[in-house]
Amino acid sequence: MSETKSFTASLKAFFSPKDMSVGSPALRIAEFAIPMLIGNIAQQLYNTVDTIVVGNYVGDGAIAAVGGAAPVLNLMLALMIGLSTGVGILVSQYFGAKNREMLSTVIGNSITLTAIGSLIIMAIGSVITSPLLTLLKTPEGDIFRWSRDYLLVCFIGIVGMFYYNILSGILRGMGDSISALGFLLISAVLNIFLDLLFVAGFGLEVFGVALATVISQGVSAICCYIKMLHMREVFDIKLKYFKMTSITKETLRLGIPSGLTQAIFSVAMLVVQRLTNSFGDAVMAANVVVMRVDGFAMMPNFSFGQAMTMYTGQNVGAKKFDRLKSGTVQGTVMAVSVSAFFLALILLFGHQLMGLFTDTESLIEMSFGMMCILAVGYVAMGVTQSLAGVMRGAGDTMTPMWLSLLTTVVMRVPLAYAIAEFTKTEALPQGDYRCIPISLLCSWIFGMLIHVAAFMSGRWKKHLLDY
Repeated sequence: MSETKSFTASLKAFFSPKDMSVGSPALRIAEFAIPMLIGNIAQQLYNTVDTIVVGNYVGDGAIAAVGGAAPVLNLMLALMIGLSTGVGILVSQYFGAKNREMLSTVIGNSITLTAIGSLIIMAIGSVITSPLLTLLKTPEGDIFRWSRDYLLVCFIGIVGMFYYNILSGILRGMGDSISALGFLLISAVLNIFLDLLFVAGFGLEVFGVALATVISQGVSAICCYIKMLHMREVFDIKLKYFKMTSITKETLRLGIPSGLTQAIFSVAMLVVQRLTNSFGDAVMAANVVVMRVDGFAMMPNFSFGQAMTMYTGQNVGAKKFDRLKSGTVQGTVMAVSVSAFFLALILLFGHQLMGLFTDTESLIEMSFGMMCILAVGYVAMGVTQSLAGVMRGAGDTMTPMWLSLLTTVVMRVPLAYAIAEFTKTEALPQGDYRCIPISLLCSWIFGMLIHVAAFMSGRWKKHLLDY
């Protein structure tokens, strides 16, 4: 009987919030980041499986359609990114401070804000879909129709996407990345099943993969909420906390810079997408394949970046500022090491990975060539994301915002168009398509350098005085 109780207690602790303000920084960061890395990989499977299924059952044109729709969807999801960032920072800080009342208030307010945000995006997204696709020079015919269908389904079902990201962010803010991982794995498997059912079984084409994604993320959101209902020992879910208070303003203050960054980043990507579309269907499809594989290559960076935000937030809340330096060094080293390992695998098995999406040899070669150009940049992004995560966790969300805008808007977009312009020849009337990955690589390396400089300046530490 005692062994059963011990096992039950251990299992409960495994799926419980983790206090990152005690113990070895490297261990605490790894405990959080590794499940999150697995979860982010699973989430990336949503778009990847969508692309593989439409590529194999519909055609290369459908790959271009799904990829061409992504920048538009990301633009509309900027609000979600902002809310999720603000909520995550406050949850980690109040959890670290053991402030039950404020933690409950943040969670209740975020649920209300998410409902409002979902309705806004649902309305706006449905209206601007076709005009934006036209502005982006999306090729007429099937590609335009498929892109429109994909976006409309995603916008109509946006509430599931919003709530999953917000609620899983709350769980992670309390150090529980295991539960969010479990729910995401469930929805990823469901997404694969529904993709095959709707596309291969019912012949719903791109409409089917969008529907599968919306349903799967809705299921994961419900699982997160049920989990939260069973966490009464940490916080309370009562109607009084759903009423928006001054904490809403603080959430927006912390979240708007990240949301604005994502919005401007998405606009920049739309401008680059317009350039990509000008190179034709083949380059569009190859770029989509690269971005899908890129999503996996970037996962360690995003995972450790979020881990550093939560680690810093909890230690700031607990006023254990002395743990920030050692945590930053150890977390950054782990991020770069894991990123380099993933990169080596991708380059080693690159052709096979590209072959999952299409059997067109020229498309595989083009995609792999673009991926090789980007290679070194992923290690640089490991440093960037870790340092930006520390700054955000300390409450400084403005510095990472300005640095991201500088690298993306001021550098990457003009550079892509400049390279395209200077490489125009009779054989290449639109210029060299490699301007897309080259400009991205340059922006990543430049971004790392200015993030290191900003971090070393120590200006972000001024926000610690607020605590």
